[in-house]
Amino acid sequence: MKRTGDGKDVSVRDLAAAAGVHPSKIGHLRSGIRSTATAHEAEAISRRLGVDLLVLWAPAGRTTPDPEAAALIGATA
Repeated sequence: MKRTGDGKDVSVRDLAAAAGVHPSKIGHLRSGIRSTATAHEAEAISRRLGVDLLVLWAPAGRTTPDPEAAALIGATA
């Protein structure tokens, strides 16, 4: 892999170290076996590659309701 900023190679191990994850997680993300990462991991990977976060990651909506938001909605209704 190459960084967009300077064109230098970035290894799977480099990305894993930057994100604080095992290299296999990076390998799984690259191959499509895995399609998600935590916000911290995604930011670290994007930063290490020198690209904007949204170049690599699509934001996902909540899969479960936010209990605090639901309580606020219920209180104002």
